[in-house]
Amino acid sequence: MKHSLLFLSLLLTLNAQAQKLRKTDTGSGMLDKGEKTGVWEYYAYTRDGSQVITQKYDHTAKKLVFFRPFDDVPYAVRNAAGDWTRQRVTHPIFYIGSDAALAPYMSKLNYPASAQTKNVQGRVLVSIVVDTLGHAIDQQVVLGIGSGCDEEALRVARSIPDQWIPARIGSHAVVSKYELPFTFRLRPQ
Repeated sequence: MKHSLLFLSLLLTLNAQAQKLRKTDTGSGMLDKGEKTGVWEYYAYTRDGSQVITQKYDHTAKKLVFFRPFDDVPYAVRNAAGDWTRQRVTHPIFYIGSDAALAPYMSKLNYPASAQTKNVQGRVLVSIVVDTLGHAIDQQVVLGIGSGCDEEALRVARSIPDQWIPARIGSHAVVSKYELPFTFRLRPQ
């Protein structure tokens, strides 16, 4: 009995050492062998500079635990017949880790040479359909500015990993659309 308690104690100590707390400006939680485990908190900053929790996601259970309230507006949702309607949702599409986790992908834009030559600037809006499993499908340019910017925004949107949390109506995941804005702005020389 004494040996089994000692062995159990040793196992718990080794497991605790294998898991490490990771904290950054955008999130905190446990890492086990480089993988996120358990509940992670994700943060954003308000206009006054205070840090707020925007999301809690259980990486072990693969489940959204908490999200910061959002604007109660209708979202584009595909119904059972395959038609798109605007509906109020229990929660919209989220990216695991919130906007802060999306930022590194959004910043991978390569300004097209033809757009630079023509001084083309503006915003490209890309629509992404997120299915009930959280996979991004059917990325399309909704609002473009041309000169290669539309294609570049689409390339970056397609490179974002499938770490989406699908929209829900009640307890059911639904196919819905999410719009990503990509800004092309020339730097003064």
